[in-house]
This record gives sequence, structure tokens and C-alpha cells, in this order.
Amino acid sequence: MTASPSRTAAAAPAPGAGRWRALLARPGWRWAGGAAMAAVALFIVWLLVRSAMQVDWPAVWRALRGLPPATLALAALLGWAGHLAYGCFDLFGRYLVRHRLSVARTMAVTLIAYPFTLNLGSLVGGVSVRWRLYSRLGLNVGQIAQVVVVSIVTNWVGYFALACGVFWRWAPPLPPSWSLDGGQLRWLGLALAALSAGYVLLCAWRGGQALTLRGHSLPLPRWPVALSQLALSCTSWGLMGAAVWALARGQAPYPAALATVLLGAVAGLISRIPAGLGVLEAVGTAVLSAYMPVSEALAVVLAFRALYYLAPLAAAAVALLATELLWRRRGGGPETLSQNEL
Repeated sequence: MTASPSRTAAAAPAPGAGRWRALLARPGWRWAGGAAMAAVALFIVWLLVRSAMQVDWPAVWRALRGLPPATLALAALLGWAGHLAYGCFDLFGRYLVRHRLSVARTMAVTLIAYPFTLNLGSLVGGVSVRWRLYSRLGLNVGQIAQVVVVSIVTNWVGYFALACGVFWRWAPPLPPSWSLDGGQLRWLGLALAALSAGYVLLCAWRGGQALTLRGHSLPLPRWPVALSQLALSCTSWGLMGAAVWALARGQAPYPAALATVLLGAVAGLISRIPAGLGVLEAVGTAVLSAYMPVSEALAVVLAFRALYYLAPLAAAAVALLATELLWRRRGGGPETLSQNEL
């Protein structure tokens, strides 16, 4: 039996596609791509160092020391609540993948991995730490991958919706080097919200059936669960903004505090610098300095980093070390950690 002309044409690669793949696979192209990324990273680091040299650090230190203990406690409480909300993200993956781990164990894995994601990047926290813990609890690679993808989708659908609300209702002051104005931000917010709406509509259209892309299956919930994903993600991001707002002690409006978190997250993602180190501070200072002195604005962002990024990382590192010691004590074999030990 011979294939029809239409099928033959569809199966045949596009003219020149093979040559392009061969060209891009050459070591020279890969070296050039790596060199370009390194040049961008070095340029960003140079900008951050130059900006840091212009900061009145004694004034920043005085502003940090001037933050009342009650303010720090409230911000820490809001920050930990934000971590707890994020800790529920993997429960959607548990529901869709239907793995055997309990709710508490699933949340424990997420709460350990999330601080590593914040401080060391998604490949370390979002993938490596989750894989290490989930695999020892009996999940296979496919299940872990699906849980991670569902968690990532949950995180960003809420981000897109909140960004639309912030950018449309309130245009934040941006760093002078950013070639964006308020009108462009509003349209960007609408485009982002369309992605969130598109996800919910896709879930409604599929009716809970998984979506297959290039042989990979992406589990999709029904639309009420998709709305729950969106609501929980908005809560997580909103609590992050509330922590910044508490540290600002009312000097900056809540939309400005939320914009600090939203813009800092995407700027850090684009810069490829782990934890957006220096990028979050630059963006947050640019936004908040419209309402308070620059030294106080930077102090707020530094306090937020300490409470939301570094303190949970210390707790997560201790928890991860404990699981490693338990694993080694039991011989280091696969699936040696019981659910009661995590």
C-alpha cells in the first residue's frame, strides 16, 4: 500500500530543515550561544554593581535597623503564609496524576523544594529537589514530571491574572531603562490575562481529558479545578505582595508592593540570575522609591528577601539534610524513605 501524496508531504521535513538542524548542532553555534548568554549575564552584573556603588548603604542599614519587630513579625507571618499557599500547588498534580502519597507528604515535598526554587532556580528546586524526594517516596519519572508541570502552570496562571489587574488599574513607576509606558503595560496585562482565561477555557473544552503534545501527556483538570488553581496562585502571589506592603508600613500602596513582587519575578526570570539577586532589589527600589526615600525602599526589599527567600531556605535545607540522613541510615536504596519520615 502506498501513502497518499498529502500524507507523504506532511511526513516529509520542510526544505532546508535538515541543513538548519545540522548548522545549529555545530559546536561553534553552541559556543556562540553560550558566549552570548554569558555576555548578557555579565552586562547585567555590571549594571547591578554600578547601581550598588551609588547606594547610600549606611542609610539603608539605618532603615533596616529602624524596622519595628512587630512589622518584621507581620511580614514574616504573611511570607510563611505565602509559602504555605504555594505548598498546596502540588496537590493539584496529586489529584490529576493520582499518585499514592498523602496530602501532608505531598505538601512537605513542595515546601522543601520551593525555597530552593526561589534561591537557586527552577532546575534545582522545581526539578532536582522534587525529583530526589518524590522518587524516594515511590513516584516514577513520568509522575514527577507531570506534577512539576502542573505546579508551574498553577503558579503562572495566577501571576498572569494578577498582573493584568495591577497593570490595568495602576501603572507602577518603572526603572528609566525600561522602554515601557503605562499604556503598554495595560495591554501587556490584558495579553497575560488572556493566557489565564485561555487555560480555563481549554480545561472546560477538554472536560478533564489530558492534552498530548509531541508524545507527552499533560494532565488537564476540569474547569472548576482550573479556577481553584487560579485562585490559589493569586493568593500565593498576593501574600507575597502583602509582606512587602507590611514592611513598607503603609507608605506605599498595596498595588505598588504587589508590582514589586510581580515585576521582580519576571525581571529575575529574564536575567537568568539565580533568585534574581540584585534584580529584585533594583526593580523594587525603582517602584517603591516613588513613595519613600530610596534608602528605605531598598531596606524594605532587602528585608523581604531575608524573610521570604533566605529564612525559608535555611529551614528547607535543614529538612532536606534530615531526609538525606534518614535515607543514608537506611542504606540509600530506592524508595527507602517511608511517608512517615518526611
